[in-house]
Amino acid sequence: METATKPNHIGRKISRIRELRGMKQEALAIELGISQQAVSNIEQSETIEDVKLEEIANALGVTKEAIKNFSDDAIFNYFSNFYDNSTGQVYNSNCTFNPLDKLMDAHEENKKLYERLLKAEQDKIEYLEKLLKEK
Repeated sequence: METATKPNHIGRKISRIRELRGMKQEALAIELGISQQAVSNIEQSETIEDVKLEEIANALGVTKEAIKNFSDDAIFNYFSNFYDNSTGQVYNSNCTFNPLDKLMDAHEENKKLYERLLKAEQDKIEYLEKLLKEK
């Protein structure tokens, strides 16, 4: 029986790396100077020009080769089989954290930051309204 190979979908890899970095599409869009919709379109694209891929890699803090070679399996294998350069031993360990928990923690931190920024803006509006009433 023959098995079909998965296509090398660069857009999905970009999306996954962005998520693992705790970055929203809007943040990546700002870094790239494009719209959030453009980022969404990129993440749905199977291929991307090398120049654009380089820009995206820089915004994500990785190399374009890291994007091209990214796989979830490689990430889990990295954590499962850790090579200690100092002793030359391979340690086979289980991941002690759930990556989804890390992603949710980052989401909660972003939510708290947004709420603090919103409160600061509301305080500014109240102060400016008070100044206008005094005139």
